[in-house]
Amino acid sequence: MINDIITAALMLSGAAFMFLAALGIVRMPDLFIRMHAATKSGTLGVSGMILAIAVHFQDFGVAIQALLVILFLFLTAPVAAHLIARAAYRVGTPLWGNTVVDELRGRYDTITGAPGGGADGDGNNTGREPQ
Repeated sequence: MINDIITAALMLSGAAFMFLAALGIVRMPDLFIRMHAATKSGTLGVSGMILAIAVHFQDFGVAIQALLVILFLFLTAPVAAHLIARAAYRVGTPLWGNTVVDELRGRYDTITGAPGGGADGDGNNTGREPQ
């Protein structure tokens, strides 16, 4: 009985986080904010669902596999999102119009895309121009 309640609670919380991830993808204004919403909420949602499976089956082998899958998600999803966002920034994906701070502006060479760009001789920023 208590096992079913815990399973249901984990499934509901996982579904709620996945719904928030989907809502974030649809409602957020630019790629970078959408990726943030999808990565954080999606990882927590899938983790809740997988924990629910582990609790439901009450098997040590299933529990170990579930924990390994969750560990894999927590290690790979943020890294993948970071690399995709950096690649999108480097190719010039526009930021949201109300973005206040662009911490990467001027940190990439505009020609090669390599880190280390900066101000040119006139004091102008050689990185991405403000949107």
